[in-house]
Amino acid sequence: MHDALFQPLKMGALEAKNRIFMAPLTRGRAAQPMFTPNAMMGTYYKQRAGAGLILTEATGISTEGLGWPSAPGIWSDEQTEAWKPIVEGVKQEGGLIAMQLWHMGRIVAPYFLGGERPFSASETKAPGEAHTPEGRQEYAVARAMTQDDINRTIDDYRRAAENAKKAGFDSVQLHGANGYLVDQFLRDKTNLREDEYGGSPENRTRFMREVLEAIIDVWGADRVGIRLSPNGDSQGTDDSNPPATFGAATKVIEELGLAYLELRQPGPEGTFGQTDVPKQDALIRGLYSGALILNSDYTAQEGDDDVSSGRCDAVSYGRPYISNPDLEKRIAAGAPFNPNKDVPKSWYFPIPEGYIDYPTLAEEQAASAA
Repeated sequence: MHDALFQPLKMGALEAKNRIFMAPLTRGRAAQPMFTPNAMMGTYYKQRAGAGLILTEATGISTEGLGWPSAPGIWSDEQTEAWKPIVEGVKQEGGLIAMQLWHMGRIVAPYFLGGERPFSASETKAPGEAHTPEGRQEYAVARAMTQDDINRTIDDYRRAAENAKKAGFDSVQLHGANGYLVDQFLRDKTNLREDEYGGSPENRTRFMREVLEAIIDVWGADRVGIRLSPNGDSQGTDDSNPPATFGAATKVIEELGLAYLELRQPGPEGTFGQTDVPKQDALIRGLYSGALILNSDYTAQEGDDDVSSGRCDAVSYGRPYISNPDLEKRIAAGAPFNPNKDVPKSWYFPIPEGYIDYPTLAEEQAASAA
């Protein structure tokens, strides 16, 4: 059953044992000290090592780029050392794990910046409110990045990529989706620049290209991937002509020879407010020759169908991996998925409940037989 999902997949230098990937999922468990990974996270990822590829939760590349309580970082030696046993635990189970590198741009609240404003491609303000340890706070108007800001941030990406390599990861994925910094440069609603980083779709891809070149310099293109969300508004980040913008971005990705490209394609219940808008994957599939991964709201059958048809090479499952640590075994057995209990409360609280206490299929069957 679902045979297409259980075929191995070669992506550059990576060899995935199946095509059921674990999508990046912010879980907020790096509690004490804040932004440093811990043993509880090690248990969580090791439980899910049966995925063809684990894409970690979004991981901050710098203090000025991370504004989510208890999300992990990768800019310090302490954080790098703390990731090492997590990665080793996944590898002991035969798993493959990639770190997602994250800069939130204008989504960082001043609380995390000592009261200073965040920066973005241009002077814009995100809608809504930020989560902080002191409760929700209104987003600030971001300041437009100077060339020095851009250069420093690219250096931060490079350093984070180096640290991920030191920690033993198999790959890194650039977070270019969901209205965060790279996405803020790509789309014309948030990129109002008149220099070489703004204007045409090709210019708006320049920041993404320069970040990727820095990461590739550390890893080699055959171990680097990217995530994009080319469909509709993401946290106030939108575009007037998605085919032109994401066509230009895909051409850069193809030219650089990235190993894989993941597209978030949410339906009407999408986490970041997107609606069921036209998909761009067919356009992107025609421009990119590497492994294409589709994500969001997939059932097992839908995933198998899209891989079988050649629409994509793998499917990344997000929410199902929260409550199903052995998701691939459930799909293989045709077993039902566990529901997400206490959703969304348990998604982001720094507690083991709703994180590492979900039963495997074997444990469920043993409990039923007792």
